[in-house]
Amino acid sequence: MTAGRRDYALRFQRTVRLSLQLVDLVLLLIAFTVAYYLRYAAGLGGDVADENQVAIDTYIPLMLGSAVGFFVIGRMSRLYHEALRRPVLDEVWSIILSVSFTITLLFGVVFLFRGLAYSRGLFLMAWALTMGLLITDRLLGRALLAILRQRGIGVERVLVVGGGRLAQTVMHVLTTEPGLSWRLVGFLQTDGVGDAGRFKCLGATGELDTAVQLNQIDQVLVALSREEHNMVSSITERCADIGVDYKIVPDLLEMSLSMSPVDVTQLRGIPLIGPRLNMIGGGNLLLKRALDIAGAGTALLIFGIPWLIICVLIKFDSKGPVFFVQTRVGKNHQTFPARKFRSMYVDAEQRLADLQQHNEATGPLFKMRNDPRVTRVGRWLRRTSLDELPQLLNVLSGDMSLVGPRPPIPAEVDKYENWHLKRLSVAPGITGLWQVSGRSEVPFDEMVLLDIYYIENWTLGLDIQILLRTIIAVISGRGAY
Repeated sequence: MTAGRRDYALRFQRTVRLSLQLVDLVLLLIAFTVAYYLRYAAGLGGDVADENQVAIDTYIPLMLGSAVGFFVIGRMSRLYHEALRRPVLDEVWSIILSVSFTITLLFGVVFLFRGLAYSRGLFLMAWALTMGLLITDRLLGRALLAILRQRGIGVERVLVVGGGRLAQTVMHVLTTEPGLSWRLVGFLQTDGVGDAGRFKCLGATGELDTAVQLNQIDQVLVALSREEHNMVSSITERCADIGVDYKIVPDLLEMSLSMSPVDVTQLRGIPLIGPRLNMIGGGNLLLKRALDIAGAGTALLIFGIPWLIICVLIKFDSKGPVFFVQTRVGKNHQTFPARKFRSMYVDAEQRLADLQQHNEATGPLFKMRNDPRVTRVGRWLRRTSLDELPQLLNVLSGDMSLVGPRPPIPAEVDKYENWHLKRLSVAPGITGLWQVSGRSEVPFDEMVLLDIYYIENWTLGLDIQILLRTIIAVISGRGAY
């Protein structure tokens, strides 16, 4: 990366961050102004007696104080750190917390020194308006950045050094997270040359200089396995010599794939690494179960009539039962009968052996575009994912969850490597990170890496985010066959 390109990238990032800060402060002042007129002019929240009417000038110190307070709290809470690049729900949550803390603190200070001189209703309106305006601003900002990035503005071209599981996980995130300003160009690997699925190999690690120059690389991510750590220093030295920015991906993810999940703490600055408990357990498991019951129950009510229509279409389209029941492996290797609407002819299992040569999936999975075993109605059901509606009953029974790893069949599990088995430590899901990151297009090892990441980093917000992204993936039909 030349000095000019590096300076441009830094200036662009600073411009985005400064613009957000300025716009946020202006929107906060607008929110308080609108709240004033809603309360005193429009009488929202009850008419204001004449003796309680105050000029807007009285609220100017309050507005300025709120602007300064929000700026300080926003900086302290890292509201603008990686702004417009984090998952949208994470950013929305940060805005809600920052605005709520600012308004609450401001109200407390005002009440302490001025009692009830200011309208409490105005504070409440300003709180709601500020959150609404800032969240809208972020969504519009993301849309604008997406347009700019499509034109190559504000995008850094990234080269990954490494071809193992750690590197593939990094490359997967780079290609599936829409908010990132990094664009994956390809990777270099130490043992041989060859593409890794959809990821393009640009050569061996010894060809770093050539790959950076020919592909105009702005950023190098060094993601080598533990066995290759002796090469890290030489690679970073080459990056420094040729003037390209670099970052090193720590091998904590690699460790979590080969042992129990890892947790990092500190002892007076000394990092300590130890095992971490499964995040989906204890109180978290109760929260997840509550979401499953509420979500599955609501979905069954909504899709009651479509359910009946689908049953009729299946019966008219081909001979056989409406439902397809198959043994799947769930949490802790426990098997259960998974239900789906039948999307194939009744002899599909017997015809599978004859089609193995056309398998388009990796690992123990079988996927085939234009599978001749799929019925006409079944093809539509699969494209819309409506064939999975009966699995809502599995969710209610506790065998499955709304969100989780894909439920495998026993024959697939028999072919698993040891590190694959970690995906069986939680209940499987109707959807998951694998679903919203490409569905059938995601190679098997990438799917397992996503499952492990999900298990070790679960939050209720993550489940909600995946469910929302699933709706988009289903509507678009991306990667479904």
